Amino acid sequence: MTAGEAIRVVIAEDHALYRELLVEHLRHQGVDVVAETADAVRLRQAVRATRPDVAIVDIRLPPGPGPTGLHAAVEIRRADPDVGVLLLSQYVEAQFFTTLVTDGLRKVGYLLKERVSGTDGFVTAVRRIAAGGCVVDPEISARLLHGRPEPALAGLTDRQAEVLGLMAEGLSNSAIAGRLGISGSTVETHARAVYQDLGIADEKDTHQRVLAVLMYWRARQDRA
Repeated sequence: MTAGEAIRVVIAEDHALYRELLVEHLRHQGVDVVAETADAVRLRQAVRATRPDVAIVDIRLPPGPGPTGLHAAVEIRRADPDVGVLLLSQYVEAQFFTTLVTDGLRKVGYLLKERVSGTDGFVTAVRRIAAGGCVVDPEISARLLHGRPEPALAGLTDRQAEVLGLMAEGLSNSAIAGRLGISGSTVETHARAVYQDLGIADEKDTHQRVLAVLMYWRARQDRA
């Protein structure tokens, strides 16, 4: 996508009326909806055919029960990391977000449907994901951070804060190393120090990188 070019999206939503509202709202805001579908199979086909900037995906799509849309979204990210993915859900299902970001925090998002229709914030989220960023619904963020203390970002060294900020931009360790002119192992060392200083233990059900980035965003919002 070049500067000034319209963002191209594919929408996968099985509720026809809701899908039509999304399409109308996005097009009204200058977003190019290149395909729309109601199931996970056609979603994969549409993404392969059109290579959009962002795929907007309901977590639960036919065929089959369960988070079929999530599974399709994960496949899309692995097949083509340049295609951003924005998951939509009717309920707070925080574990699905951590599944989605296993391969990285770049060009990814998760929003509750109640915040979407007719809001400028939704289009802003789509644009942010297309540009390489990450968007997380406040309720999902709160659920993931439940019971954790306020992030002590002031206690990080300048280099640790710099590494964490680049993590929050969705950069991988190798990309951070290239940006800062340091080795990948040095980035890993700084990342481990960040997790330790923020009190994020390496536990079975803990995604350290995601929690660190969420703490970073929360601290930024508190200062805004």
